[in-house]
Amino acid sequence: MKEYAPSAANFVPLSPLSFLSRTATIFPDRTAVVYGERSYTWAEVQTRSQQLAGALNAAGIGLGDVVSVISANTPEMIEAHYGVPLAGGVLNAINVRLEPETLAYILDHAETKVLISDSAFSQSVKKALELTENKDILVIDICDPAAEGDQIGSQNYESFLSNAVLAEFVGPENEWQTLALNYTSGTSGRPKGVLYHHRGAYLMAMGTIPGWNIGQHPNYLYCVPLFHCNGWNHVWTMTILAGTIHCIRDLSPGNVWSEIERHQITHFGAAPIILGNLVNASSKEVYPLERSIEVMTAGAPPPAAILEACASLGMNVIQVYGLTETYGHTVACQPQEDWLSKKPEELATLKARQGVAFPITEQVRVVNVNTRKDVPADGETEGEILVRGNTVMKGYYKDEQATLEAFADGAFRSGDVAVRHPNGYVEVRDRLKDVIISGGENISSVEVESILYTHESVAAAAVVAMPNEKWGEVPCAFIELKQGARTPDIDGLRLWCRERMAGFKTPKRFEFLTLPKTATGKIQKFELRKLARDLD
Repeated sequence: MKEYAPSAANFVPLSPLSFLSRTATIFPDRTAVVYGERSYTWAEVQTRSQQLAGALNAAGIGLGDVVSVISANTPEMIEAHYGVPLAGGVLNAINVRLEPETLAYILDHAETKVLISDSAFSQSVKKALELTENKDILVIDICDPAAEGDQIGSQNYESFLSNAVLAEFVGPENEWQTLALNYTSGTSGRPKGVLYHHRGAYLMAMGTIPGWNIGQHPNYLYCVPLFHCNGWNHVWTMTILAGTIHCIRDLSPGNVWSEIERHQITHFGAAPIILGNLVNASSKEVYPLERSIEVMTAGAPPPAAILEACASLGMNVIQVYGLTETYGHTVACQPQEDWLSKKPEELATLKARQGVAFPITEQVRVVNVNTRKDVPADGETEGEILVRGNTVMKGYYKDEQATLEAFADGAFRSGDVAVRHPNGYVEVRDRLKDVIISGGENISSVEVESILYTHESVAAAAVVAMPNEKWGEVPCAFIELKQGARTPDIDGLRLWCRERMAGFKTPKRFEFLTLPKTATGKIQKFELRKLARDLD
Protein backbone atom coordinates (compact mmCIF):
# COMPACT_ATOMS: atom_id res chain seq x y z
CA MET A 1 0.00 0.00 0.00
CA LYS A 2 1.41 3.36 -1.01
CA GLU A 3 1.71 5.85 1.86
CA TYR A 4 1.44 9.63 1.65
CA ALA A 5 3.95 11.87 3.32
CA PRO A 6 2.64 14.38 5.85
CA SER A 7 1.84 17.80 4.41
CA ALA A 8 0.86 21.23 5.67
CA ALA A 9 -2.75 20.23 5.11
CA ASN A 10 -2.72 17.23 7.42
CA PHE A 11 0.18 17.62 9.83
CA VAL A 12 0.50 20.57 12.20
CA PRO A 13 3.02 20.50 15.07
CA LEU A 14 1.16 20.13 18.35
CA SER A 15 1.52 23.09 20.70
CA PRO A 16 -0.58 24.51 23.55
CA LEU A 17 -0.17 27.92 21.89
CA SER A 18 -3.01 26.93 19.55
CA PHE A 19 -5.43 26.78 22.49
CA LEU A 20 -5.15 30.50 23.18
CA SER A 21 -5.65 31.64 19.58
CA ARG A 22 -8.78 29.48 19.28
CA THR A 23 -10.35 30.52 22.59
CA ALA A 24 -9.55 34.21 22.10
CA THR A 25 -11.29 34.05 18.73
CA ILE A 26 -14.40 32.15 19.85
CA PHE A 27 -14.81 33.58 23.37
CA PRO A 28 -12.97 36.94 23.24
CA ASP A 29 -15.11 38.61 25.91
CA ARG A 30 -15.27 35.78 28.42
CA THR A 31 -13.33 36.42 31.61
CA ALA A 32 -10.06 34.51 31.45
CA VAL A 33 -8.06 35.54 34.51
CA VAL A 34 -9.11 37.07 37.83
CA TYR A 35 -6.67 38.26 40.48
CA GLY A 36 -7.95 40.48 43.26
CA GLU A 37 -9.56 43.48 41.61
CA ARG A 38 -7.86 42.80 38.28
CA SER A 39 -9.43 40.73 35.51
CA TYR A 40 -8.69 40.07 31.84
CA THR A 41 -10.74 38.60 29.00
CA TRP A 42 -9.35 35.90 26.72
CA ALA A 43 -8.81 38.50 23.98
CA GLU A 44 -6.81 40.62 26.43
CA VAL A 45 -4.73 37.62 27.57
CA GLN A 46 -3.85 36.91 23.94
CA THR A 47 -2.91 40.54 23.28
CA ARG A 48 -0.80 40.80 26.44
CA SER A 49 0.92 37.50 25.62
CA GLN A 50 1.74 38.83 22.14
CA GLN A 51 3.06 42.03 23.72
CA LEU A 52 5.27 39.99 26.04
CA ALA A 53 6.56 37.93 23.14
CA GLY A 54 7.28 41.07 21.13
CA ALA A 55 9.08 42.70 24.04
CA LEU A 56 11.18 39.57 24.60
CA ASN A 57 12.10 39.41 20.91
CA ALA A 58 13.12 43.08 21.03
CA ALA A 59 15.28 42.25 24.07
CA GLY A 60 17.12 39.61 22.05
CA ILE A 61 15.19 36.48 23.00
CA GLY A 62 15.09 33.95 20.18
CA LEU A 63 14.74 30.23 19.59
CA GLY A 64 15.88 28.21 22.60
CA ASP A 65 16.75 31.17 24.84
CA VAL A 66 15.70 30.76 28.45
CA VAL A 67 13.37 33.20 30.20
CA SER A 68 13.13 32.53 33.93
CA VAL A 69 10.15 33.60 36.04
CA ILE A 70 10.08 33.80 39.83
CA SER A 71 6.53 34.65 40.75
CA ALA A 72 3.44 33.69 42.68
CA ASN A 73 0.37 32.70 40.69
CA THR A 74 -0.44 36.04 39.07
CA PRO A 75 -1.79 37.11 35.65
CA GLU A 76 1.79 37.80 34.57
CA MET A 77 2.71 34.17 35.24
CA ILE A 78 -0.25 33.02 33.13
CA GLU A 79 0.87 35.31 30.30
CA ALA A 80 4.43 33.98 30.50
CA HIS A 81 3.13 30.49 29.70
CA TYR A 82 2.11 31.84 26.29
CA GLY A 83 4.34 34.84 25.69
CA VAL A 84 7.69 33.11 26.31
CA PRO A 85 7.12 30.15 23.93
CA LEU A 86 5.48 32.50 21.41
CA ALA A 87 8.79 34.38 21.35
CA GLY A 88 10.56 31.09 20.65
CA GLY A 89 11.97 31.01 24.15
CA VAL A 90 12.01 28.36 26.86
CA LEU A 91 9.96 29.09 29.98
CA ASN A 92 11.78 28.38 33.25
CA ALA A 93 9.35 28.88 36.15
CA ILE A 94 11.35 28.70 39.39
CA ASN A 95 10.27 27.66 42.88
CA VAL A 96 9.80 30.89 44.83
CA ARG A 97 10.84 29.33 48.15
CA LEU A 98 14.34 28.32 47.13
CA GLU A 99 17.25 29.89 48.95
CA PRO A 100 19.45 32.40 47.04
CA GLU A 101 22.28 29.90 46.49
CA THR A 102 20.01 27.45 44.66
CA LEU A 103 18.30 30.25 42.75
CA ALA A 104 21.72 31.42 41.57
CA TYR A 105 22.65 27.88 40.53
CA ILE A 106 19.48 27.53 38.44
CA LEU A 107 19.91 30.92 36.77
CA ASP A 108 23.46 29.98 35.81
CA HIS A 109 22.72 26.38 34.82
CA ALA A 110 19.72 27.45 32.70
CA GLU A 111 21.80 30.24 31.08
CA THR A 112 18.94 32.64 31.74
CA LYS A 113 18.76 35.64 29.40
CA VAL A 114 15.74 37.40 30.95
CA LEU A 115 14.37 37.11 34.49
CA ILE A 116 10.81 38.21 35.28
CA SER A 117 10.67 38.62 39.05
CA ASP A 118 7.76 39.12 41.44
CA SER A 119 8.57 42.01 43.82
CA ALA A 120 7.42 39.83 46.73
CA PHE A 121 10.63 37.82 46.34
CA SER A 122 12.97 40.71 45.61
CA GLN A 123 15.24 40.11 48.62
CA SER A 124 16.11 36.50 47.78
CA VAL A 125 16.32 37.28 44.06
CA LYS A 126 18.65 40.22 44.69
CA LYS A 127 20.99 37.99 46.73
CA ALA A 128 20.82 35.30 44.05
CA LEU A 129 21.80 37.76 41.33
CA GLU A 130 24.79 38.80 43.41
CA LEU A 131 25.86 35.14 43.52
CA THR A 132 25.38 34.36 39.82
CA GLU A 133 28.27 34.08 37.41
CA ASN A 134 25.98 35.46 34.70
CA LYS A 135 25.84 39.22 35.22
CA ASP A 136 24.05 40.02 31.94
CA ILE A 137 20.56 38.90 32.93
CA LEU A 138 17.86 41.43 32.04
CA VAL A 139 15.59 41.71 35.08
CA ILE A 140 11.94 42.75 34.69
CA ASP A 141 9.89 43.40 37.84
CA ILE A 142 6.29 42.39 38.48
CA CYS A 143 5.29 45.23 40.80
CA ASP A 144 2.27 43.81 42.56
CA PRO A 145 0.49 46.19 44.99
CA ALA A 146 -0.62 43.09 46.94
CA ALA A 147 3.00 42.19 47.69
CA GLU A 148 5.71 44.13 49.45
CA GLY A 149 9.18 44.27 47.94
CA ASP A 150 11.67 46.38 46.05
CA GLN A 151 12.10 46.97 42.35
CA ILE A 152 15.45 45.45 41.42
CA GLY A 153 15.21 45.36 37.62
CA SER A 154 15.72 47.94 34.93
CA GLN A 155 11.98 48.30 34.33
CA ASN A 156 8.65 46.96 35.46
CA TYR A 157 6.54 44.43 33.63
CA GLU A 158 3.83 46.83 32.46
CA SER A 159 6.28 49.31 30.93
CA PHE A 160 8.12 46.37 29.30
CA LEU A 161 4.88 45.37 27.57
CA SER A 162 3.67 48.87 26.72
CA ASN A 163 6.51 49.64 24.32
CA ALA A 164 6.31 46.29 22.49
CA VAL A 165 5.20 45.43 18.98
CA LEU A 166 2.77 42.51 19.06
CA ALA A 167 4.44 39.27 18.02
CA GLU A 168 2.75 37.24 15.29
CA PHE A 169 0.73 34.42 16.82
CA VAL A 170 2.31 31.30 15.30
CA GLY A 171 3.22 27.95 16.78
CA PRO A 172 6.60 26.17 16.67
CA GLU A 173 7.93 24.59 13.48
CA ASN A 174 8.76 21.43 15.44
CA GLU A 175 6.57 19.98 18.19
CA TRP A 176 9.69 18.44 19.81
CA GLN A 177 10.97 21.98 20.38
CA THR A 178 11.63 22.69 24.05
CA LEU A 179 8.76 24.59 25.64
CA ALA A 180 9.72 24.62 29.31
CA LEU A 181 12.63 23.89 31.63
CA ASN A 182 11.52 22.82 35.11
CA TYR A 183 13.90 22.04 37.93
CA THR A 184 13.30 19.18 40.34
CA SER A 185 13.17 19.91 44.05
CA GLY A 186 16.81 19.02 44.57
CA THR A 187 16.28 17.06 47.77
CA SER A 188 19.57 15.27 47.21
CA GLY A 189 22.34 17.20 45.49
CA ARG A 190 21.70 19.88 42.89
CA PRO A 191 18.26 20.10 41.24
CA LYS A 192 18.02 18.60 37.75
CA GLY A 193 16.63 20.54 34.82
CA VAL A 194 13.71 18.71 33.17
CA LEU A 195 12.94 19.52 29.53
CA TYR A 196 9.33 19.64 28.27
CA HIS A 197 8.38 19.79 24.58
CA HIS A 198 5.33 21.41 22.95
CA ARG A 199 3.83 18.02 22.00
CA GLY A 200 3.83 16.75 25.57
CA ALA A 201 2.26 19.90 27.00
CA TYR A 202 -0.46 19.83 24.32
CA LEU A 203 -1.32 16.20 25.03
CA MET A 204 -1.25 16.58 28.82
CA ALA A 205 -3.66 19.51 28.63
CA MET A 206 -5.97 17.60 26.28
CA GLY A 207 -5.81 14.41 28.32
CA THR A 208 -6.76 16.21 31.52
CA ILE A 209 -10.23 16.99 30.13
CA PRO A 210 -11.47 13.37 29.95
CA GLY A 211 -9.18 12.30 32.78
CA TRP A 212 -10.86 14.77 35.15
CA ASN A 213 -14.19 14.84 33.30
CA ILE A 214 -14.22 18.63 32.98
CA GLY A 215 -16.97 20.46 31.11
CA GLN A 216 -16.89 23.79 29.29
CA HIS A 217 -16.23 27.07 31.16
CA PRO A 218 -14.99 25.82 34.55
CA ASN A 219 -14.28 28.26 37.38
CA TYR A 220 -10.79 27.17 38.38
CA LEU A 221 -8.92 28.27 41.51
CA TYR A 222 -5.15 28.04 40.90
CA CYS A 223 -3.83 26.67 44.21
CA VAL A 224 -1.11 24.64 42.50
CA PRO A 225 2.03 26.79 42.08
CA LEU A 226 2.63 27.50 38.41
CA PHE A 227 6.31 26.76 38.94
CA HIS A 228 5.40 23.14 39.77
CA CYS A 229 5.13 21.14 36.52
CA ASN A 230 3.77 24.35 34.97
CA GLY A 231 0.90 24.22 37.42
CA TRP A 232 0.12 20.62 36.36
CA ASN A 233 -0.44 22.05 32.85
CA HIS A 234 -3.86 23.30 33.99
CA VAL A 235 -3.15 26.77 32.60
CA TRP A 236 -3.37 25.23 29.12
CA THR A 237 -6.30 22.94 29.99
CA MET A 238 -8.40 25.85 31.24
CA THR A 239 -7.65 27.75 28.05
CA ILE A 240 -9.02 24.94 25.87
CA LEU A 241 -12.27 25.05 27.83
CA ALA A 242 -12.49 28.87 27.94
CA GLY A 243 -12.62 28.64 31.70
CA THR A 244 -11.93 31.38 34.21
CA ILE A 245 -8.63 31.09 36.07
CA HIS A 246 -8.68 32.61 39.55
CA CYS A 247 -5.16 33.41 40.72
CA ILE A 248 -4.44 33.27 44.44
CA ARG A 249 -1.38 34.30 46.43
CA ASP A 250 -2.51 33.53 49.98
CA LEU A 251 -3.23 29.80 50.49
CA SER A 252 -4.30 30.06 54.12
CA PRO A 253 -7.43 27.92 54.74
CA GLY A 254 -9.67 30.90 55.43
CA ASN A 255 -8.64 32.66 52.23
CA VAL A 256 -9.02 29.55 50.08
CA TRP A 257 -12.49 28.84 51.46
CA SER A 258 -13.40 32.50 50.95
CA GLU A 259 -12.28 32.40 47.29
CA ILE A 260 -14.23 29.19 46.71
CA GLU A 261 -17.41 30.77 48.02
CA ARG A 262 -16.92 34.25 46.55
CA HIS A 263 -16.19 33.06 43.00
CA GLN A 264 -18.34 29.91 43.01
CA ILE A 265 -15.28 27.80 42.20
CA THR A 266 -16.05 24.55 40.40
CA HIS A 267 -12.54 23.06 40.22
CA PHE A 268 -9.18 23.35 41.91
CA GLY A 269 -6.01 21.35 42.31
CA ALA A 270 -3.97 21.12 45.49
CA ALA A 271 -1.40 19.04 47.31
CA PRO A 272 -2.73 16.77 50.10
CA ILE A 273 -1.27 19.08 52.74
CA ILE A 274 -3.50 21.90 51.45
CA LEU A 275 -6.53 19.60 51.67
CA GLY A 276 -5.50 18.72 55.22
CA ASN A 277 -5.37 22.40 56.10
CA LEU A 278 -8.82 22.97 54.61
CA VAL A 279 -10.52 20.12 56.48
CA ASN A 280 -8.76 21.05 59.73
CA ALA A 281 -9.58 24.76 59.49
CA SER A 282 -11.55 26.37 62.28
CA SER A 283 -15.32 26.53 61.91
CA LYS A 284 -15.06 30.31 61.40
CA GLU A 285 -12.92 29.78 58.28
CA VAL A 286 -14.99 27.05 56.59
CA TYR A 287 -17.83 28.09 54.27
CA PRO A 288 -20.54 25.40 54.10
CA LEU A 289 -20.91 24.31 50.47
CA GLU A 290 -24.35 23.72 49.02
CA ARG A 291 -22.78 22.10 45.98
CA SER A 292 -19.98 19.70 45.16
CA ILE A 293 -16.67 20.97 43.81
CA GLU A 294 -14.16 18.90 41.86
CA VAL A 295 -10.68 18.61 43.35
CA MET A 296 -7.52 17.06 41.93
CA THR A 297 -4.76 16.20 44.37
CA ALA A 298 -1.22 14.93 43.90
CA GLY A 299 2.03 14.81 45.79
CA ALA A 300 2.55 12.56 48.77
CA PRO A 301 -0.19 9.88 48.81
CA PRO A 302 -3.16 11.43 50.67
CA PRO A 303 -4.40 9.46 53.67
CA ALA A 304 -7.88 7.96 53.38
CA ALA A 305 -8.91 9.92 56.49
CA ILE A 306 -8.25 13.23 54.71
CA LEU A 307 -10.18 12.12 51.62
CA GLU A 308 -13.14 11.05 53.74
CA ALA A 309 -13.13 14.43 55.52
CA CYS A 310 -12.98 16.23 52.15
CA ALA A 311 -16.03 14.32 50.93
CA SER A 312 -17.99 15.36 54.02
CA LEU A 313 -17.32 19.02 53.12
CA GLY A 314 -18.49 18.69 49.53
CA MET A 315 -15.16 18.10 47.82
CA ASN A 316 -15.14 15.31 45.23
CA VAL A 317 -11.45 14.43 45.15
CA ILE A 318 -9.64 12.55 42.40
CA GLN A 319 -6.10 11.55 43.21
CA VAL A 320 -3.44 11.61 40.51
CA TYR A 321 0.20 10.59 40.51
CA GLY A 322 3.18 11.83 38.58
CA LEU A 323 6.52 13.56 38.70
CA THR A 324 8.18 16.64 37.26
CA GLU A 325 9.66 14.27 34.66
CA THR A 326 6.17 13.24 33.48
CA TYR A 327 4.64 16.74 33.13
CA GLY A 328 2.82 16.05 36.38
CA HIS A 329 -0.05 13.54 36.58
CA THR A 330 0.40 10.37 34.57
CA VAL A 331 -1.75 8.03 36.69
CA ALA A 332 -5.25 8.77 38.04
CA CYS A 333 -7.61 7.03 40.44
CA GLN A 334 -10.54 6.79 38.02
CA PRO A 335 -13.72 5.93 39.96
CA GLN A 336 -15.72 2.85 39.03
CA GLU A 337 -19.53 2.64 38.98
CA ASP A 338 -19.66 0.03 41.75
CA TRP A 339 -17.80 2.42 44.08
CA LEU A 340 -21.01 4.41 44.47
CA SER A 341 -22.41 1.70 46.74
CA LYS A 342 -19.38 1.73 49.05
CA LYS A 343 -19.45 3.12 52.56
CA PRO A 344 -17.61 6.46 52.98
CA GLU A 345 -14.57 4.89 54.67
CA GLU A 346 -14.36 2.13 52.02
CA LEU A 347 -14.65 4.66 49.21
CA ALA A 348 -11.94 6.82 50.77
CA THR A 349 -9.60 3.82 50.93
CA LEU A 350 -10.20 3.06 47.23
CA LYS A 351 -9.69 6.70 46.26
CA ALA A 352 -6.43 6.81 48.22
CA ARG A 353 -4.87 4.56 45.59
CA GLN A 354 -3.04 6.24 42.73
CA GLY A 355 -4.96 4.32 40.06
CA VAL A 356 -4.52 3.60 36.38
CA ALA A 357 -2.87 5.18 33.36
CA PHE A 358 -4.05 8.69 32.51
CA PRO A 359 -5.70 8.99 29.06
CA ILE A 360 -2.45 10.17 27.45
CA THR A 361 -0.15 7.71 29.25
CA GLU A 362 0.87 4.77 27.05
CA GLN A 363 1.96 2.37 29.77
CA VAL A 364 2.41 2.13 33.53
CA ARG A 365 4.25 -0.90 34.88
CA VAL A 366 5.32 -2.01 38.36
CA VAL A 367 8.49 -4.09 38.17
CA ASN A 368 10.72 -6.00 40.54
CA VAL A 369 13.69 -3.77 41.39
CA ASN A 370 16.15 -6.61 40.70
CA THR A 371 14.68 -8.71 37.86
CA ARG A 372 12.86 -5.75 36.21
CA LYS A 373 9.91 -8.08 35.51
CA ASP A 374 6.31 -7.13 36.29
CA VAL A 375 5.19 -7.91 39.83
CA PRO A 376 1.98 -9.95 40.30
CA ALA A 377 -1.24 -7.96 40.71
CA ASP A 378 -1.81 -9.16 44.26
CA GLY A 379 -1.83 -5.85 46.15
CA GLU A 380 1.17 -6.98 48.19
CA THR A 381 4.27 -7.49 46.03
CA GLU A 382 6.19 -4.24 45.75
CA GLY A 383 8.10 -2.94 42.77
CA GLU A 384 9.18 0.26 41.01
CA ILE A 385 6.81 2.28 38.81
CA LEU A 386 7.87 2.67 35.17
CA VAL A 387 6.12 5.08 32.79
CA ARG A 388 6.06 5.30 28.97
CA GLY A 389 4.30 7.93 26.92
CA ASN A 390 4.38 11.23 25.10
CA THR A 391 4.28 13.16 28.37
CA VAL A 392 7.62 11.89 29.58
CA MET A 393 10.38 14.52 29.54
CA LYS A 394 12.86 14.93 26.69
CA GLY A 395 15.63 14.43 29.24
CA TYR A 396 17.66 16.22 31.88
CA TYR A 397 19.24 19.45 30.69
CA LYS A 398 23.03 19.14 30.39
CA ASP A 399 22.99 15.71 32.06
CA GLU A 400 23.17 12.93 29.49
CA GLN A 401 24.25 10.28 32.00
CA ALA A 402 21.30 10.91 34.31
CA THR A 403 18.99 10.82 31.28
CA LEU A 404 20.36 7.45 30.16
CA GLU A 405 19.90 6.04 33.66
CA ALA A 406 16.34 7.37 33.91
CA PHE A 407 15.42 5.67 30.60
CA ALA A 408 17.44 2.46 31.14
CA ASP A 409 14.33 0.22 31.00
CA GLY A 410 12.93 1.78 27.84
CA ALA A 411 10.64 3.75 30.12
CA PHE A 412 11.02 6.39 32.78
CA ARG A 413 12.18 4.95 36.10
CA SER A 414 10.20 6.79 38.76
CA GLY A 415 12.05 5.67 41.90
CA ASP A 416 8.63 5.12 43.53
CA VAL A 417 7.68 1.84 45.18
CA ALA A 418 4.16 0.55 44.53
CA VAL A 419 1.93 -2.49 44.40
CA ARG A 420 -0.65 -3.37 41.76
CA HIS A 421 -4.06 -4.52 42.97
CA PRO A 422 -6.06 -7.29 41.27
CA ASN A 423 -8.22 -4.67 39.52
CA GLY A 424 -5.08 -3.16 37.97
CA TYR A 425 -4.97 -0.07 40.19
CA VAL A 426 -1.52 1.00 41.34
CA GLU A 427 -0.92 2.06 44.92
CA VAL A 428 2.27 3.92 45.82
CA ARG A 429 3.88 2.67 49.00
CA ASP A 430 7.02 4.79 49.19
CA ARG A 431 10.01 6.30 47.50
CA LEU A 432 12.77 3.71 47.09
CA LYS A 433 14.92 5.85 49.36
CA ASP A 434 12.11 6.18 51.94
CA VAL A 435 11.46 2.49 52.56
CA ILE A 436 12.48 1.67 56.14
CA ILE A 437 14.29 -1.65 56.51
CA SER A 438 14.11 -2.71 60.14
CA GLY A 439 15.66 -6.03 61.09
CA GLY A 440 15.26 -7.23 57.49
CA GLU A 441 11.59 -6.21 57.32
CA ASN A 442 10.47 -3.58 54.81
CA ILE A 443 8.23 -0.90 56.31
CA SER A 444 6.21 1.45 54.13
CA SER A 445 6.36 4.93 55.64
CA VAL A 446 3.20 5.83 53.70
CA GLU A 447 1.27 2.98 55.34
CA VAL A 448 2.29 4.09 58.83
CA GLU A 449 1.50 7.73 58.03
CA SER A 450 -1.97 6.82 56.74
CA ILE A 451 -2.79 5.23 60.09
CA LEU A 452 -1.39 8.17 62.07
CA TYR A 453 -3.63 10.53 60.09
CA THR A 454 -6.69 8.81 61.58
CA HIS A 455 -5.70 9.92 65.11
CA GLU A 456 -7.96 12.70 66.36
CA SER A 457 -5.06 15.05 67.20
CA VAL A 458 -2.94 14.61 64.06
CA ALA A 459 -3.09 17.21 61.28
CA ALA A 460 -0.08 15.87 59.34
CA ALA A 461 2.46 13.09 59.78
CA ALA A 462 5.74 12.00 58.23
CA VAL A 463 7.61 8.80 59.06
CA VAL A 464 11.31 8.33 58.30
CA ALA A 465 14.08 5.92 59.24
CA MET A 466 15.99 6.53 62.46
CA PRO A 467 19.33 4.71 63.02
CA ASN A 468 19.10 1.90 65.59
CA GLU A 469 21.98 -0.21 66.92
CA LYS A 470 19.94 -3.41 67.17
CA TRP A 471 17.60 -3.21 64.15
CA GLY A 472 19.69 -1.07 61.80
CA GLU A 473 16.89 1.46 61.49
CA VAL A 474 13.41 1.93 62.97
CA PRO A 475 10.43 4.18 62.18
CA CYS A 476 10.46 7.69 63.62
CA ALA A 477 7.23 9.69 63.39
CA PHE A 478 7.18 13.47 63.07
CA ILE A 479 3.72 14.83 63.80
CA GLU A 480 2.06 18.20 63.28
CA LEU A 481 -0.92 18.59 65.59
CA LYS A 482 -4.30 20.05 64.71
CA GLN A 483 -4.90 23.60 65.84
CA GLY A 484 -5.77 23.61 69.52
CA ALA A 485 -5.01 19.90 70.01
CA ARG A 486 -3.06 18.81 73.10
CA THR A 487 0.13 16.81 72.69
CA PRO A 488 -0.83 13.14 73.14
CA ASP A 489 0.69 10.99 75.86
CA ILE A 490 3.54 9.11 74.15
CA ASP A 491 2.83 5.74 75.75
CA GLY A 492 -0.83 6.08 74.93
CA LEU A 493 -0.05 7.01 71.33
CA ARG A 494 2.32 4.07 70.96
CA LEU A 495 -0.36 1.71 72.30
CA TRP A 496 -2.89 3.27 69.91
CA CYS A 497 -0.52 2.52 67.01
CA ARG A 498 0.13 -1.08 68.10
CA GLU A 499 -3.59 -1.73 68.04
CA ARG A 500 -3.65 -0.73 64.37
CA MET A 501 -0.36 -1.97 62.91
CA ALA A 502 2.28 -4.63 63.39
CA GLY A 503 4.68 -4.07 66.28
CA PHE A 504 7.73 -3.68 64.06
CA LYS A 505 5.93 -0.96 62.07
CA THR A 506 5.03 1.05 65.18
CA PRO A 507 7.17 4.20 65.43
CA LYS A 508 9.82 3.91 68.11
CA ARG A 509 9.98 7.67 68.49
CA PHE A 510 7.43 10.48 68.20
CA GLU A 511 8.39 14.11 67.66
CA PHE A 512 5.88 16.99 67.55
CA LEU A 513 6.63 20.03 65.38
CA THR A 514 5.52 22.07 62.39
CA LEU A 515 6.54 19.89 59.46
CA PRO A 516 8.92 21.43 56.91
CA LYS A 517 7.20 21.72 53.54
CA THR A 518 7.99 22.76 50.00
CA ALA A 519 6.06 25.54 48.27
CA THR A 520 3.87 22.85 46.69
CA GLY A 521 2.94 21.48 50.11
CA LYS A 522 5.09 18.36 50.01
CA ILE A 523 6.65 17.41 53.32
CA GLN A 524 10.44 17.65 53.12
CA LYS A 525 11.45 14.22 54.37
CA PHE A 526 15.11 14.83 53.70
CA GLU A 527 15.04 17.49 56.42
CA LEU A 528 13.33 15.07 58.79
CA ARG A 529 15.87 12.35 58.03
CA LYS A 530 18.57 14.77 59.15
CA LEU A 531 16.68 15.41 62.39
CA ALA A 532 16.17 11.69 62.97
CA ARG A 533 19.89 10.99 62.61
CA ASP A 534 20.62 13.49 65.40
CA LEU A 535 18.08 12.10 67.86
CA ASP A 536 19.43 10.21 70.86
